[in-house]
Amino acid sequence: MKLDWELRLKQTGAGASGQEPTGAAIQSWLSQTFGISHRHHSTIKAMEGLRGFAAFLVFLVHYDGLVAPLVEHGSLEYQVNRILWNIGTAGVDLFFVLSGYVIYRLLIKKSWQFRDYLLRRLQRIYPTFLVVFGLYLMLSVVFSAESKIPHSSVNGGIYILENLLLLPGMLDIRPMIAVAWSLSYEFFFYLAAPFLIVIFCLPAWRRGWRVTLFASLSVAGFCYSGLLHGGHVRLLMFIAGMLLYEATDSRAVDLPRWVGLSALLVALIAMPLLKWGAWRYVVLYVCFFFLCLDSFSTAGITSRIFSWLPLRWYGNMSYSYYLVHGLALKAVFKFVTMLDAFSAWPGISWLLLLPIFLLTLVPAVLLFIFIEKPFSLNQPFTANGAAKARKPQT
Repeated sequence: MKLDWELRLKQTGAGASGQEPTGAAIQSWLSQTFGISHRHHSTIKAMEGLRGFAAFLVFLVHYDGLVAPLVEHGSLEYQVNRILWNIGTAGVDLFFVLSGYVIYRLLIKKSWQFRDYLLRRLQRIYPTFLVVFGLYLMLSVVFSAESKIPHSSVNGGIYILENLLLLPGMLDIRPMIAVAWSLSYEFFFYLAAPFLIVIFCLPAWRRGWRVTLFASLSVAGFCYSGLLHGGHVRLLMFIAGMLLYEATDSRAVDLPRWVGLSALLVALIAMPLLKWGAWRYVVLYVCFFFLCLDSFSTAGITSRIFSWLPLRWYGNMSYSYYLVHGLALKAVFKFVTMLDAFSAWPGISWLLLLPIFLLTLVPAVLLFIFIEKPFSLNQPFTANGAAKARKPQT
């Protein structure tokens, strides 16, 4: 059976005569492989790029987390890497804002059945997650010293089940896949959003009243987190995404051209300074709202930056990358540490950042091509629950 890319190259006229594929044929294959068409709505190019940007921020967190023990504590290299680490922690929050926008747009404007909606969300998350989860289980057996699974059969089974049900994150459970805590937040929002919309009959409300409700919930949430120093404050980022949809859908937004870029710069500068706490998330809430609003609603600089085609391709495979890049990083660092490169050459972590990032793309590309795209994007559930192939959608 011929591989998908071979067939696509032949369709473009390349490879049929044994010649090397042309640049146009390669670009065509890349576009078809990493591009995603949206059946029910137009593509927001900048959103795809913003997903890629968020995924790169998450990469910075794990890259600098592995670098920190290998460089001299207190050195310039150490300090810069800690700054990058703090900036990178905002990546998940940007993902939450974008998810809030996408899910709320789906639920507030169209008719839907909860069963079909839930099946679609399960299908979007689980095929890719299960493959990576299975890989973690296998590695837990091979490298038992690094396994997070309790040794007791009963406790080990419960721990595996808890992770399969995406409980770590919303509950105080250590996730087997380090980044999977955020899936707990995502799935909580997937369940909470439709109930909020149905119980309050939000589609029947005027836009101004919906905006007032979401703004009030946000203020109350930040006050609760700031006063009591607790709660899942990052859930409020989903509400920022809901407000973002209301703002873009109103078509009454007229932002100065500098707003989006300024919001991005403020967020990047503030993260190393604010560390943790309610104020950090207030800044991210506001900055990511205006960054996305500018990117989606105008033809300004942020829209052009995040519409860059390679960044959009990376953003489209960001879920696969998000789940598997940690394993790739650990594998690369095992090899790099054997060479003792970090102690031998100060500043080497900055030179290795881009090459190691490119290496982490390899397993993510394979996971996206062979698992995520065919099983989660190309075959959404129909009304009767059966899978049916059609053009990909998110």
